[in-house]
Amino acid sequence: MPLLTILNRQISWTPLLVLGYLFYLLLGAMVFQLLEKQAETHFRDQFQLQKLKFLQNYTCLDRQALEQFVQVLMEAWEKGVNPEGNSTNPSNWDFSNSFFFAGTVVTTIGYGNLSPSTVAGQIFCVFYALFGVPLNLAFLNQLGKGLNAHLITLERWVQKPGRAQVVQTLAVAIFLTTGTLLFLVFPPLVFSYVEGWSYGEGFYFTFITLSTIGFGDYVVGTNPNKHYIPVYRSLTAIWIVFGLAWLALVFNVGANLMEKFLQLKWHKPDLSLAEGDTTKLEDEPEQPRIHIPS
Repeated sequence: MPLLTILNRQISWTPLLVLGYLFYLLLGAMVFQLLEKQAETHFRDQFQLQKLKFLQNYTCLDRQALEQFVQVLMEAWEKGVNPEGNSTNPSNWDFSNSFFFAGTVVTTIGYGNLSPSTVAGQIFCVFYALFGVPLNLAFLNQLGKGLNAHLITLERWVQKPGRAQVVQTLAVAIFLTTGTLLFLVFPPLVFSYVEGWSYGEGFYFTFITLSTIGFGDYVVGTNPNKHYIPVYRSLTAIWIVFGLAWLALVFNVGANLMEKFLQLKWHKPDLSLAEGDTTKLEDEPEQPRIHIPS
């Protein structure tokens, strides 16, 4: 077990890691509360104000009827039906959208904006995920091994004798930069163009998706006012799979580097004390032996 040496006492760093993890969660909670709570209050007040104005403009409606209509809208949204537009909106369950949904199930992204509404669909989804999630993990594992093999090959190439340190650093940087461009930089440009989002919103969707967080606040192909090509969401699902493998490799490398850094820092013996003891022994004069005749 990795140990931390403090004042010549060895302490397990696992409790420190647990405390650091909890501290990180508490820090996130405080920052999110500080940033979002006031905005939520503002939006809630604006919504209540809009309802009051609606009742004032349409005096034939009472508050109860309006609340019932809002409930209908909420139920429609929970069932994956966008309240905007009309009945001519494209189906959420055509083949392309169903393919995209299947990808979100096996990758455990789960945006939450669409889910099966029938009992048969819900039961099938359970068993589909039961076998699909392990299959997805096995596939991503093999894909990650392939990417890792290329990374190892690159590492061996740059570590050959005679390679300049600049060349080694440049080769690794090219490998990481290529993946970053393919999966984190260029896709937001496409999503911004197709969906009408800002680049920041596109990048937010990209990272939240590939990290399998999947809040569902931004989902591609759901705007009823836009006309998408039939394979748009299917291509997005394929991009998600390969992006998951690449980002998982990056996270794995980062976790390994962090663990090695902690072990190197906390496992490092106190060389100064060891050297001091050695010097003391070497400098100590040899005690004369007293021979006692028998």
